[in-house]
Amino acid sequence: MGEQASRRVPFVLPSPNRPHGLMASAQVIALRGGGVSGIELAPAEIQVLQDLTIFAFAPFVSGAIAHFEARLQGRRGPRILQPYYDIAKLFHKETLAPEDASWVFLACPIIAFACYLTVPLLIPVLTSYPLPLGYMGDILGGGFILALAGFSIALGAAETGAPYAQLGSSRAMTFGALVEPSILFVTFTVALVTTTDLPYFEAAAVRSSLSQVVRPAHLLAAFAFFLVVLADTGRIPVETHASTLEFGMIDEARTLEHSGTPFALLKWGSAMKQMILYVILMNVFLAPWGLAGSRQLGSVLLAVPTFLAKALGIGAIFAVVDNSFSKLRLFKITEFMAAAFLLAVLAVLVLYLSGR
Repeated sequence: MGEQASRRVPFVLPSPNRPHGLMASAQVIALRGGGVSGIELAPAEIQVLQDLTIFAFAPFVSGAIAHFEARLQGRRGPRILQPYYDIAKLFHKETLAPEDASWVFLACPIIAFACYLTVPLLIPVLTSYPLPLGYMGDILGGGFILALAGFSIALGAAETGAPYAQLGSSRAMTFGALVEPSILFVTFTVALVTTTDLPYFEAAAVRSSLSQVVRPAHLLAAFAFFLVVLADTGRIPVETHASTLEFGMIDEARTLEHSGTPFALLKWGSAMKQMILYVILMNVFLAPWGLAGSRQLGSVLLAVPTFLAKALGIGAIFAVVDNSFSKLRLFKITEFMAAAFLLAVLAVLVLYLSGR
C-alpha cells in the first residue's frame, strides 16, 4: 500500500505571484517566441476547458452511438449531428407546464443541468494531474451530485401528477437505490488501492504499471462499474434507452411532460451524464492514457480528440452489447444489479484478504 501511495502524481498549486489567464499566456508567448506549444494555461482555464469539452461534445457522442447502433440493426439511422438539431429546435419551442405543477417543475431541469456541469470539474477529463477543484470532490462526492441530478428530474416528474411520469420517477428511484451500493463498494476498492478515493490517484495507480491493470480487485471493480454504466445509461437491462412503451418507460417517462427549453436541458443533460460516466470508466478504471501531462495549450488540446476517440470506442462497445443481448423483464433488473453489487463486494474482499 505504501508503494502505491508513493506513485501518486504530484501537483503543485500555482504561485499567487505568477500571472494567470490571458496575461500569463501573453507573457509566455513573448518569452518563447509565440506558437500554440508555448502557451501555458492556468489551472482554472483547463477546468473550464474540461467542462466545455463535456458540454459541447456530449450530443455528438450520443448521435454517433445512435448512428452506429442503427447500422448494427441494418437501418440507416439518424444523422450523427441530429441531437444538436433536436436540442436547437427545443430551445425555440414554447415552454408549457401542467396546470397543477408548481415552480419546482421548471426549476428541476435547471438544477439537474447544473449538476452535470459540476461533475466534470472533479474528474480527469483531459489532464493526468489533479486540478485545484479536483481536490474538492471524490468519486463518492461526484456520485452524490449525479444522484442529486437524478432526484431533481424525478421530483419534477412527480410534480406533474401525470401517471406515466410518476411511474418513470418511481422506477428510476427504485433502481437508483440498487445502483448506489455498487458504486459505494467500487469507491471502497479505489480507497483501499490508493489510500484515497480521489479519481486522479486511482488513474495514476493504473498508469503506474501493467500489474495494477490486471490485479483481480481492479478488474472486478472495473467490471462492476461497467455493469452500473450499462444500467444507468439505459442500454440494458430493460427495453431500449429511447423506449416509449409503458413497460419499459423509465428515463423517457420522467421527461414526458416537459417541453421547450426545460426539455432541451434534460436532453442535453442526459447526453452529458452518459459522457461523464464514460469518463470515469475510461480515465479512472480502464484506459487513463492520452491525458495531458502538462499545462501547455498544445498538450491539452491534443487530449481532446484522444478523449473523444476513447468515448466513441467505449460507446461502440456499449452499442454492441446492447444489440447482442435480449432485454430483461422489469423484475429481473434486481438480479442484474445484484450481480454488479456482488462483483464490487468481491473486489473489496479480494483486495482485503489477499492484498491484490
